[in-house]
Amino acid sequence: MRERHGRRSFLRVAAAGAVTLAVKPAASGAKPAGRPASTDADPVPARPAAAADAPARSAKLKLSCNLYSFNAPLRSGAMSLEQVIDFCADLGFDAVDPTGYYFPGYPEPPKDEYLHAIARRAFRNGLGISGTGVRNDFTLPDAAKRAAEAAHVKRWIEVAATLGAPCLRVFDGRAEAKEPSRAQMTDWVVEGFRECAAHGERHGVTVVYQNHDELLKTAAEVLAVRERVSSEWFGLNVDVGSLRTGDPYEEVARLAPFACTWQLKELVYRRGREEKTDVRRVIGILRGAGYRGYVPIETLGDGDPREKVRRFLGEVREAIGGNA
Repeated sequence: MRERHGRRSFLRVAAAGAVTLAVKPAASGAKPAGRPASTDADPVPARPAAAADAPARSAKLKLSCNLYSFNAPLRSGAMSLEQVIDFCADLGFDAVDPTGYYFPGYPEPPKDEYLHAIARRAFRNGLGISGTGVRNDFTLPDAAKRAAEAAHVKRWIEVAATLGAPCLRVFDGRAEAKEPSRAQMTDWVVEGFRECAAHGERHGVTVVYQNHDELLKTAAEVLAVRERVSSEWFGLNVDVGSLRTGDPYEEVARLAPFACTWQLKELVYRRGREEKTDVRRVIGILRGAGYRGYVPIETLGDGDPREKVRRFLGEVREAIGGNA
């Protein structure tokens, strides 16, 4: 009985310690979450505890390549997905993020045998698969079309699970229709995200929303939607190049505590005007938020993507230094 009492005491102490790791809500009232759920009932904290006596949550950054960087050669057939994976391994990335567009037959799911071959290719190159993604639109006024979009995302959640990708990137939608209000379209987006996150939970895949300067424009709008979805299997893919209405670094800093993954790009936009990304500043924001996980980089625009990716990877590595 004494031993049992001691074990109970230990569990009470351990539980109290876990409480000190709880995250203080941000000023917006949102609660940091959205990372893949742990095997315990309590979610993994997204940032350090606010308590002064709590240990700081150190960042751990691993570099991935979002393969949209190779969109032109992948679309034209100048490079295969296998060749791009090999190239990223040669550059020393930790992982790759192959968007669904580059799998044969997209938007239909590829055969499991092909997915297994790609997963094996990455594994044999010493690469993880940090995620994958699809294009979807939950702002369509037609309910049947929105249902088809949700079914599309669900199929690719299952692809991600087979591939071994921990998350699937999704979008809100282009918001091109004139009749629905922004509030109505936002409601549809929340419904779509909730439905897909539930499917993600069943398959062990986190659904991550990539802000893309479409329906949702600001960090405040993104956080409001995240709060409404309210699922441990839904999180944020923070795209630093798609926060264009204000100061991009202030916007990124608001989203950073809730990030599951990233899109680190060469350019940001300050009130709609393009400027070169201050990579050191972005890395400082990630570290300040205690982010742990992959940081996919993405290069866009003209030029040889092999050289563009090589150069930008060097810049990001220099900003991270030896503490990644």
